[in-house]
Amino acid sequence: MSKFRKLFKNKARRNHYIVGMVILIATAFSFILFIQRFAYISMSKQYDGVNLEQRTKQKYEHVNKVNAKRGDILDVNGDMIAGDSTIYNIYAIVSKKSKTTDGKADYVVDREKTARILSKYLPLSAKQLRQYLSPKNKDQYQVEFGPSGRGLSIEIKRKIAAKKLPGIHFVELPSRSYPNGVFATNLVGFTQANNANDQNSNISGVMGIEKYFNKILAGRDGKKITKVDNSGNELPDSQVIEKSSADGSNVYLTLNSKIQQYTEILAQSIDEKYEPKDLQILVMNAKTGAIEAATQRPTFNPTTGKGLDTSWRDTLVEDQFEPGSVMKILTLSASIDSGNYNPDELYKSGTVEVGGRTIGDWNTAGWGYIPLSEAFTRSSNVGMVKLEEQMGPKTWMQYMKKFHIGDKTGIELPGEVAGSISYEHLSDQAMTSFGQSVNVNTIQMLQAFSAIANGGKMIKPQIIKKVVDPNTGKTTKTYKRKVVGQPIKASTAKEVQKAMREVVTKNYGTGMVYNVPGVKVGVKTGTAQIASPAGGYLTGSNNYIFSVAGMIPYNNPNYIVYVTMRQPQKMTEAPEKILSEVFNPLVKRLVNQGKSPTKATEAGSQYVSIPSLLDKSTNDSLTKIKDLNLQSGVIGTGNKVVQQLPASGEKVMPDQRIVLLTNGAMTMPDLTGWSKNDVLKFAEITGKQVTTKGDGYVVKQSVKSGQVINGSGKIIVTLKNK
Repeated sequence: MSKFRKLFKNKARRNHYIVGMVILIATAFSFILFIQRFAYISMSKQYDGVNLEQRTKQKYEHVNKVNAKRGDILDVNGDMIAGDSTIYNIYAIVSKKSKTTDGKADYVVDREKTARILSKYLPLSAKQLRQYLSPKNKDQYQVEFGPSGRGLSIEIKRKIAAKKLPGIHFVELPSRSYPNGVFATNLVGFTQANNANDQNSNISGVMGIEKYFNKILAGRDGKKITKVDNSGNELPDSQVIEKSSADGSNVYLTLNSKIQQYTEILAQSIDEKYEPKDLQILVMNAKTGAIEAATQRPTFNPTTGKGLDTSWRDTLVEDQFEPGSVMKILTLSASIDSGNYNPDELYKSGTVEVGGRTIGDWNTAGWGYIPLSEAFTRSSNVGMVKLEEQMGPKTWMQYMKKFHIGDKTGIELPGEVAGSISYEHLSDQAMTSFGQSVNVNTIQMLQAFSAIANGGKMIKPQIIKKVVDPNTGKTTKTYKRKVVGQPIKASTAKEVQKAMREVVTKNYGTGMVYNVPGVKVGVKTGTAQIASPAGGYLTGSNNYIFSVAGMIPYNNPNYIVYVTMRQPQKMTEAPEKILSEVFNPLVKRLVNQGKSPTKATEAGSQYVSIPSLLDKSTNDSLTKIKDLNLQSGVIGTGNKVVQQLPASGEKVMPDQRIVLLTNGAMTMPDLTGWSKNDVLKFAEITGKQVTTKGDGYVVKQSVKSGQVINGSGKIIVTLKNK
């Protein structure tokens, strides 16, 4: 028995030893694994695919993006076209658990009162607001107010905030301000927020200059890092700037605000009276290529977005069309320059057969046998075909290429199309001579016309004057006059200028309606057929693209004006008469711009020289105007002047009115007592369609004072003599 006990005891001891060794080995192995794992985690800073360093930073650091200020878009004189702005989304906290830091209620306490007050500032009834403020379940924390609660101006936000309604809060969002309303809108473009509900979201350009220069305008965002505790509360003195932001550059356009505003007024008038499917008006400085005005219809309001669904592109460069008879400027140029032009040679007008196709003049009966010198003046298609045949298709094609027809101009606008030339058949070759079977864009034609204006030297159209870095104040890029070829000789250009003048002055010229007294205008008219989807061309008196291209003055052009109009739906006047309602007053404005409306006396003491008030505070500007013994009128709710009429440097009689446009929402001023001339200043500076009834001084206006006038439609003003 004792022997058995001894054996059992030895066996137990051995088992304990084995177990102990196993535990020791397991412990040692585990320790080694732990050391290896710890070393790996220490070195890689990762565990189970998670970056521990980043996780710790996320827990104890709060990273905020510092949005860079988007650069401004300005006109040639520095007047604001598009600028950085802020909008607000409103929301309401409805959870009774929400408290302020001092323990007060931070939720909607009085639903009836809150709805009643908000209804004064939001386009919602008190009943609708009560429904929004009623939580759908007890766990709901906050509510929003749909589209009506988004995109609020700073003025509306301030008015609501001043009521100190418990539970009412705002999200601040970056936005874009377009203080001029409709103002070269499709060319300038607009922006959209990348995330409409994120206050850290950026805005990006989606059309025009805003899109083309988006990277330059956007600048570079920065970061702000804040240390926080376990509960997310900010630790004192913990703010760290990891990366500073750099504001976007300011882009100066070649547009002249005074000319542009007037062009918008003329375009709107034509659009309302005749309803064309498309209208384009361009003014280019003939010497430099600087585009001083450019607009189109249909267009849209960049602030409200009204009209965007029918005007989502810049037709000046993104649309191509057959130019029609304005192409004859190039045909005549090529014929003269190539030595094939014989002005005294007679040809039979009316119709001609080319490649099995009958080509006719607009007057299909013709004018009998007439000299080639009258073909351009009468806008004879048959005469142009004769010139093309005499040159030969090879020579004519060479000249079209010299004029860069079928090539992009490279203007700083997105989406430019190159156009095309159909030249396979004899009939196509002949038709290009009068602007059919060839597609162009509007800027391309302006470039070609510049050769006639500049002694044969073709100038690239420019829309950008310079780019300025606001962080340093330095100009980082300048756009200067650029000669892109010399398709014709200077002597040829002079002959074509004279021919364009005869279109206006000869009793058989097609442009007599464009005669502007006191101004030596030269023009070429155009009527282009429109291709039918079913083949061939559309029929009907209004199914054309009507156009006029003018040189002002014809013999030494300072300006080129090009107007095109497609398919007016209410053609109550002849197309030439309709276009003259744009062309003639615009020419007068171009010739007279910069001239003082009155002539000062020799001493000049009774006239007041207008100072520059741009970028000055509204209050300081009003004080300055009062000190000069002048009247004032303020449009908008902003604290800074972005535009003025009359412009600085002009001289006016004492007691005249200076009209100021400020930043912020464009609101209607009280026009009571304003003269008709003052009302015209209001129309020009806002770009709004204003109809005046009567004479004298304003006694009534259709839009109330203080009302936002973007998208308000036509404004009717009634005047009476005192």
